[in-house]
Amino acid sequence: MAYTTTARPVAGFSVSNLIAGAVARFAAWNDARVTRKALEALTDRELDDLGLSRADVYNISAGTNVSR
Repeated sequence: MAYTTTARPVAGFSVSNLIAGAVARFAAWNDARVTRKALEALTDRELDDLGLSRADVYNISAGTNVSR
């Protein structure tokens, strides 16, 4: 005898949501990594032209606000 149910997962938990969340976190991490590498490749002069310093690179790649 087969058993079927139409009950939904508790609190919105599902494998597809888990996978989608993991993919989104990986994409965000990779975007930050690419941004950080691009900024690290710039010279001090180029960073200064953009109004940035070497100390700002991590904050920018992490998406945190850099205020002056």
